[in-house]
Amino acid sequence: MIRFHLDENVPTAIAEGLRRRGIDATTTPQAGLLSADDESQLRFAHSQGRVLITSDADFLRLHDRDMPHTGIAYSPKGKRAVGELLHGLIMIAECLAPEEMQNHVEYL
Repeated sequence: MIRFHLDENVPTAIAEGLRRRGIDATTTPQAGLLSADDESQLRFAHSQGRVLITSDADFLRLHDRDMPHTGIAYSPKGKRAVGELLHGLIMIAECLAPEEMQNHVEYL
């Protein structure tokens, strides 16, 4: 099953909503990564086998530079309500296998 990691730009309500539905989700503060650079965040998520959830377009540039990752779920900041993001992430968790997210960006 897909597991998620939220960077510090994503509301913690997303992690709480995912957990209520039995989906494993960690946050940047829980992982001790507050103020860590984007590469460190992506490396952490990759090392844990987690899809990174972000609204930071810098992660798309890391993807374009072929930095390995376990998947990125991206939504531009302020474009979607928490409920919409949560629905999209639940769909990812229910419909995609972890191997399908390898080095893949899913736009929400």
